[in-house]
Amino acid sequence: MAQTLPLVSIYLPKPYRKDEIETRLTCSMKKGIEQAFYTEYKETYLVYTRFNVITFINWDKDSIVKALEKLGVENAPAFERHYLYQDYPIEIDASLSSACNVYNERIVLKEPLTLYLVIIALIVSQSVGLEKYEQDLSLHFEGSQRLLDLTQHYSLFRRSKIIVFARTLSAIQHAMVSDLFLLDKPNILWDNAEAEKLYNRLSSILELKDRFEIVEHKLSHLKDDISMALDLINHRHSEVLEWIIIVLIGFEIVMGLIEFFKA
Repeated sequence: MAQTLPLVSIYLPKPYRKDEIETRLTCSMKKGIEQAFYTEYKETYLVYTRFNVITFINWDKDSIVKALEKLGVENAPAFERHYLYQDYPIEIDASLSSACNVYNERIVLKEPLTLYLVIIALIVSQSVGLEKYEQDLSLHFEGSQRLLDLTQHYSLFRRSKIIVFARTLSAIQHAMVSDLFLLDKPNILWDNAEAEKLYNRLSSILELKDRFEIVEHKLSHLKDDISMALDLINHRHSEVLEWIIIVLIGFEIVMGLIEFFKA
């Protein structure tokens, strides 16, 4: 009879240091793959990634809630309603002919090897982290039109708001690429064909590459719009400066004429 290990990955409301996780949950975490740290106790696993996602494998709901409360997470008993999360059941079936099989609704392993469990936790964590960027980007899309409307009239305040928005988009893009590690396959997989198969299959099912490319496209589109808006505002800024210079020159001419006729 197959054993089922429930997996739940949760996006935490704030970042934690590795040592902070260890202190609050009274555990010692080992280095996993791609900045993923894990700890194992009996048949349970805890995996934490630097992009703010914590994964519980074979934990019951009460134990997850208690761990979240120790981390100071608000609304821990109702984390499903307040925080982004994904779950994925892992079945252990010793009769399996291969090391692993991945389906849309579950993962089946021949045996619960730590490497495989950490790989699964990492990929599901990447999916949750990517979902956070997708959600944030949707909010930025809603606000981008309002910022673009500001280009109809020039002011230093509007210009500074658009510059701040452009910096925010660049920060999102940099963080997404550097933190999620979606562009590079972990080196450890090159020497383990079954682990690589698990990584590739689960990444494909969760559509990490396609979702990443969509987010990248949206970010590029937004950055192009903001770049165009800044060009328009800079052009208006130049026009304002030109008119100021013309007015000053005109003022100097008028004052010169007044002095001339007085003399």
